[in-house]
Amino acid sequence: MRIRDDGPAALVRLVATGQAESRADLARLSGLAPSSVSLRVEELIDARLFAEEGAGTSRGGRRPRLLRLAREAGVFFVADLGAHHARLAIVDLAGTPLALSELACEIAVGPESTLDSVIGHLRVLARDLRDELGLADLPVRGIGVGLPGPVDPATGQVVSPSRMPGWNDFPARDYLTERAGLPALVENDANLMAVGEHRRSWPGLDNLMVLKLGSGIGCGVIAEGRLHRGRGAAGDISHVRILSEATVDCSCGHPDCLEAHASGAALAAALARQGITVDHPADIVDLVTNGVPQATSAVRTAGRLIGDVLTALVNFFNPDALVIGGSLSNAEPLISTIRGVIYERCLPLATRNLEIVTSRTGRDASILGAGHLLLDSPLSNEWIEAAVKQ
Repeated sequence: MRIRDDGPAALVRLVATGQAESRADLARLSGLAPSSVSLRVEELIDARLFAEEGAGTSRGGRRPRLLRLAREAGVFFVADLGAHHARLAIVDLAGTPLALSELACEIAVGPESTLDSVIGHLRVLARDLRDELGLADLPVRGIGVGLPGPVDPATGQVVSPSRMPGWNDFPARDYLTERAGLPALVENDANLMAVGEHRRSWPGLDNLMVLKLGSGIGCGVIAEGRLHRGRGAAGDISHVRILSEATVDCSCGHPDCLEAHASGAALAAALARQGITVDHPADIVDLVTNGVPQATSAVRTAGRLIGDVLTALVNFFNPDALVIGGSLSNAEPLISTIRGVIYERCLPLATRNLEIVTSRTGRDASILGAGHLLLDSPLSNEWIEAAVKQ
């Protein structure tokens, strides 16, 4: 399929995503004449964005030289923030992590101190990577941050998040741009997970639902091969109301939301009432693995509630696959219960070819998703074009 944009940024994206490995591939995918492609490739090589080396497979003529992103092309800062931790990474323009780090942080302390800490640690991580690679300069092209709450895609503001005091209406994207001095992208963490999972592990599927089960519950939706954001709340199943014998108030102000009964935080609270202390959703998985009956019963109950909500969504959206990730996805009774409810209650046509699986990409899915969205962003057009003109 030919691309609509034949500018330098589009050529960089084709090479970064692995769709093009040679000048001939670029000509075929862009619709440009081979002479025009060669001219633009030379410009990108001179701008230290492309490198050309080795030899690819011949298609009847001389073996083509292989194109790749130059090591000096630059990197992105990315961070995946949870309720109590952040996973930080320096990724190349293809979204591949070059350096990773974990940071303990409480998102409830507020946006400024949290984001300042993230930026500071990313700068240290980049400095260490630059020294390791032996580079005098390592251009940072942008910063992408995933947050465990709704984000308005038009403004980059956090909107009515749960368990994030001080974040409501906070202009996270503008703050990152100002403090880091970089083009910034802010996105819901489940959306980033969906993009990373799709690009890395399910590129051949057009319609995908990616469920994130951790302290909260999130869901990202890939429709026709693209992230579906709606106006910012697409995929937010955490506040779908469920039927329950015991009423539980949710942090959103309404009773009996799915998150109030079935999230990692809700399970931890339920276990605490039984005298079992849980500090992190991963602790619940350990309890289940060790056969603690209260934990196993709790995750099975959560699985039924989550499965009930997903049944309606699977019937409505009819995805090719439902992928379940997050720290609770390693609790096998939880996953098997969700799977059983969906297969039992959905229309046969909706589940006939449906795959319900745990994440193949794992903990790096959101990191990968942030890198891909940064390169896809129109903001990348600006610095790529500027690099070519220098």
